Amino acid sequence: MARTTARPVATREVRVDSERRRCEACGARTRADWRSRRCVTTLTGCVGLSVQVRVCHREGCLLEGVSLRAEGEGRWVLPEHEFGLDVLAFIGAQRYREHRSVPEIHALLRHKGVAVSARTCTNLLDRYDELISLTLLDSGRLQAALKRQGRAVLAIDGLAPDVGHEVLWVVRECLSGQVLLARPLLSGGEQELVPLLEEVKRTLGRVPIVGVVSDGQRSIRNALAHALPQVPHQLCHFHYLREAARPLYEADRHAKKELKKRVREVRKVERTVEGRQDAGARATQAYAAAVRSALTDDHRPPLNPSGLLLRRRLGAIEKSLERVFKRGACPPELSRLHAVLRNALRATAASWPALARAYRWVERTAAILKNEPGLDAAGVRRRLAALLAAMVLWTRRRHQGVLRQALAHFLLETRRYWKGLFHCYDVPELPRTDNDLEHLFGTCRYHERRASGRVRGSAGLVVRGGVRLPAIAAAQLLPALDGAHLAPGDLDAWLTLRAQLEQRRVPRVMGRRFRADPDSYLRGIEEEFRPYLPV
Repeated sequence: MARTTARPVATREVRVDSERRRCEACGARTRADWRSRRCVTTLTGCVGLSVQVRVCHREGCLLEGVSLRAEGEGRWVLPEHEFGLDVLAFIGAQRYREHRSVPEIHALLRHKGVAVSARTCTNLLDRYDELISLTLLDSGRLQAALKRQGRAVLAIDGLAPDVGHEVLWVVRECLSGQVLLARPLLSGGEQELVPLLEEVKRTLGRVPIVGVVSDGQRSIRNALAHALPQVPHQLCHFHYLREAARPLYEADRHAKKELKKRVREVRKVERTVEGRQDAGARATQAYAAAVRSALTDDHRPPLNPSGLLLRRRLGAIEKSLERVFKRGACPPELSRLHAVLRNALRATAASWPALARAYRWVERTAAILKNEPGLDAAGVRRRLAALLAAMVLWTRRRHQGVLRQALAHFLLETRRYWKGLFHCYDVPELPRTDNDLEHLFGTCRYHERRASGRVRGSAGLVVRGGVRLPAIAAAQLLPALDGAHLAPGDLDAWLTLRAQLEQRRVPRVMGRRFRADPDSYLRGIEEEFRPYLPV
């Protein structure tokens, strides 16, 4: 869109002279032929840059007649940009450290007197992502940081914001928290992951990789076996327990649903005392609030079965009501509430004992893997094998049906994860889980939700995820950067990165055009390829 207001007038002039006086190709002395003038908008006002341009006039030189602009220009502004790097640094800090949305950042800039549009704020935020990712993922910086610790422990996982989109694959160094690579891929097969791991090896240089942690995805295991065959591969204990206990979680969820169906009468009891202020009404409201709180307190697998927790809490409320009744006569509302809870617990009583016993096996497995005694891998393996043998005997003797199938699934998943569960006890500082990388993904989702209002991650999180996730991580790994520290050391690398991101955006644009007008989109393809088709 064309500009609707006049460009700001520069309030001061700055001369930027070239530090290189000789041609990089032939070594001959260059000549200052002219000065390029441009107006740069900064946080403190508009600055008129007078940039010295030198030219090599030696015949036969590869750079003969090429304009060589002063190097100091890059510390003020990017090529073909109007706003200074300090504006980019301010936008990035507000976005990733203060979690402000683009309209909020735009309002702050306008308050500071910076004439900028909301669309330009979005574009400048993209430039900030690109520059900060070049800084964070610089191989020289990473090697210098990791050489001090002498080794590297890797975590690899993928972030899929939505079904049908690419997956953002991230490799992170566990000890330092450095993000080594972030790359969106159309799939997560072995053939796609092996080149990523090879690239990480080249980035680390001579820094040895002593261990890798990931979930149990088969493609990751095959890729690591191919790219890092001698490196211990630890499988995440959290993912193992979650996958192994999934049928138990489903059984617990079903039992909880049945229990909640029988407690719905509590709301009717609560309505009967609305607007009343007597002691009986207040007690009924307090107990009803406790019941509602218990009903809405959901937990995630594998170690927090919400159904068993609900049963325990409703049982505690029922016992409290019984203690109240033993002291004397009570209001009819409390008696009705007690009857609802008692009948609900009795109707579902048969579901809980076996389920609680089965979950105790899961809890004992988690306690063994936690390894509080500090055993080595062989010791933990022996303890877990003994527990699994006891679980098999108990299942055969005591249970049939759903719970037996659930425990059989637990044993099957344990066999699938078995070889990768114990490396963390022999390799120092190799984590038992990849929860730190999952927390980074959670931080990324929280940032997107806080800044944009989206409940789920946007597709742009994957399209630009290779620069956006490092920018989010940089808020924790790097101090607040000013404009001078954002200046790209290699303009060609930045331009190449921009071209790659733009190429990745093209399929999204084509998809939107197809959804807007499918017939016109398809006719355009046919017309484009008509000359190449046989007559």
